[in-house]
Amino acid sequence: MQSWAYQLQDYPGGRLDELAAGPFQTVVVDLARDAGSDYFSAAEITRLRATGKRVLAYFEIGSIEDFRPEYPVLRREAPGLIANEWSEWPGEFFVQYWDQRWWDRVVRPRVDQALKAGFDGVYLDTPLAYEELDLSAAQGRDRDQLARAMADLVERISRYAKQRRPGFLIVPQNSPELRRQPGYTAAVDGIGMEELFFEATDERCTADYCAENLAETRALRDSGKFVLSVDYATRPADVRAACARYRAEHFTGTVTVVDLDRTAPPCT
Repeated sequence: MQSWAYQLQDYPGGRLDELAAGPFQTVVVDLARDAGSDYFSAAEITRLRATGKRVLAYFEIGSIEDFRPEYPVLRREAPGLIANEWSEWPGEFFVQYWDQRWWDRVVRPRVDQALKAGFDGVYLDTPLAYEELDLSAAQGRDRDQLARAMADLVERISRYAKQRRPGFLIVPQNSPELRRQPGYTAAVDGIGMEELFFEATDERCTADYCAENLAETRALRDSGKFVLSVDYATRPADVRAACARYRAEHFTGTVTVVDLDRTAPPCT
């Protein structure tokens, strides 16, 4: 059974050695070891890839955290891009992601950094901004138009990166329903999905949206896209249950903690 590792902080000694030594086929790490401007180097990513792993660079495309290096610059020079704070994650703000300045100042430089460092692809968080952005900041767009704008951004990232490196992987996290937007499915290579089976932490995902997300994820799988599934659980019985679902669904899965500050053992 394939496994993946998802770690965004607290790399031991600031290094990727523990991930390199782990039994994972795919690894997702932050673009920067400090989640700031201390970017992983090409030499470090090359060493990790040399162990046979596929390595993806994590960053947000629909929001920005106040500890990211671009944040104070945006606050000073383009404050109108920054919209409402995400109530679930204090210090993180949704943005007007369709604006050319967001592309020029944040998204394109992050893609360029991932290409420069030799990552195999990018792992794009917060497509769900189209659902969470306050409509007062949407410049007259409704939710359907915001969904289209998010799909356009993912497609733009895909075109830009694949023109520079054919085969570069585009993997958005969550919002699998965006597959219904024309051109979106062709633009992505896989999808990362949180909490399909267990929400943080050790709570079975039983709400209607859980079944809806699973159905949309299955549709992407059936169209040939790989699925990186992550659930947040610690109780052994819940970990086993999630792993069993990954096997049944033919997903690559990991069960870990919501802080994403350690490696989790692979499903057995």
